[in-house]
Amino acid sequence: MTSTPSKASALRGFSQLAVDATTGVTDLVEAMHRNIAPGAPGPKTKPGRARGISGFVYRCIRGVTRLVGGGLDAGLAQLGPLLGEGSASPGREAVQAALNGVLGDYLVASGNPLAIPMRLKPSRSSDSAAPAGKLLVLAHGLCMNDLQWNRGGHDHGAALARDLAYTPVYLHYNSGLHISINGHEFSNQLEHLMRQWPVPLEELTILCHSMGGLVTRSAVHSGEAAGHEWPRHLKNIVFLGTPHHGASLERGGNWVDAILPISPYTAPLARLGKIRSAGITDLRYGSLLDEDWEGNDRFERTGDQRRPVPLPADVACFAMAATTGEKSGDLKDHLAGDGLVHVDSALGRHPHPAMDLAIPEDRQWTVYGISHFDLLSRPEVYVKIREWLTATARSSAPSPAGSPAPGRSTAGRRP
Repeated sequence: MTSTPSKASALRGFSQLAVDATTGVTDLVEAMHRNIAPGAPGPKTKPGRARGISGFVYRCIRGVTRLVGGGLDAGLAQLGPLLGEGSASPGREAVQAALNGVLGDYLVASGNPLAIPMRLKPSRSSDSAAPAGKLLVLAHGLCMNDLQWNRGGHDHGAALARDLAYTPVYLHYNSGLHISINGHEFSNQLEHLMRQWPVPLEELTILCHSMGGLVTRSAVHSGEAAGHEWPRHLKNIVFLGTPHHGASLERGGNWVDAILPISPYTAPLARLGKIRSAGITDLRYGSLLDEDWEGNDRFERTGDQRRPVPLPADVACFAMAATTGEKSGDLKDHLAGDGLVHVDSALGRHPHPAMDLAIPEDRQWTVYGISHFDLLSRPEVYVKIREWLTATARSSAPSPAGSPAPGRSTAGRRP
C-alpha cells in the first residue's frame, strides 16, 4: 500500500520542485550562452558548462538555489547577501541580470526587490565629456546588463564618444518582462531624457544588441502611437544580432515534448517547463506588441501570429549578423548562425513580404567566424558601426524621388 505523504513532506516536495525548476531555468540560459561560445557543440555533441564569467554567474545561481532547499521565494531571498550592499560590481550585476532574464516577470509579480527597474545610466567613464547634442543610447540583450557593453576592454559606446563625439547613455532593464512592456517603458524614459537633455538635441542614435533591438523597435512603435517627441529626433538604429524573427532555441523549447531527444540545443528545455520568463517566450518569433501576447497562452503551440511592425520611416536602420560558420552556406552558418540567432532573422529577412524588414543591402553586414557575444567586442564590428554612422552623418540629402526613405519598410523588397 502506498502511504499518503504528510502535509510537511508534501510542502517540501513542492518546494523542491520549485528549486528544480529554478535550476532548470538556469541550465537553459547557461546552455544558450555555452552553445554560442567559440567552439560550440555540434548537433550531436553534448554541451558542457559555461566557462569564465558566464560559468561563474550560473554556478552562483544554481548553487544558491540548491543549497536553500526551500521555496522559490526563499531561494531568491538568499541571493540578497550574495549580491551584497553598496556600489554595483560586475559580478553582482551579472548575477542579478541573469536572474531577471530567466525569472524577471516572476520577480515583478511577486514584488521581489531583486527585480531590475528600468533606467538610463550615463557613461561610466571618469573622463567623459559634458553632454553633447549627439545622443547615443545602448540597449543590451537577454540576461545581460549595461556593464557588459564593456567586453575585453572595449566598449562601443565609449569608442563612439571618442571617435564621433556621441554622448553615450546605457539602458538597464529587466529582460524577463514582455518585450512590449519594456518597449512602453523605454519610450517613456527616452521622452523624459530628451526633455531633460541640457543642450539642444541634434540627433538620437540607438545601438542595440540581441533582444535590445526588439525592445527598441517596440519602443519606437509605442512612442509614435503615444505622440512622443523623441522618435522625431531618431536618426539611426544599429542592430547587432537582433532576432527580428525570433530565435530557434525558444521555438525549440515550445516544441520540447516532441523534439527534446534530438538536439543538445533543446535538451536544456526539458527541465524548464512553463517557468521561463515572458521575455524568453517572446523570443520565439520576436513579438513586439501587447496584442501579440494579451489573452493568449504563451506556452501554447501556435505558429507565428505577430502583427507586422515595419521599421520606422526616415530612420537609417542597419543590421549586423554574426555566424560561427567560416563562409556563407557552410554547415555552421546554415544550421546555427551565431549559435542563438540565425542570419536571416538578424538581417530582418522573411519569406512573407509584410514581415520582411527590407533593410537595404548596403545597410546589412554578416561577420563570419564569430559568436553572438563577439558582436560586442570584435574590432571589425566596431569599424563597421563607425563606418555606417559616419556615412549617415555626412549625408543629409533627402532620398531621390521615387525611392524609399532610409529604413522604411517596402513590401516585397529583398536584398
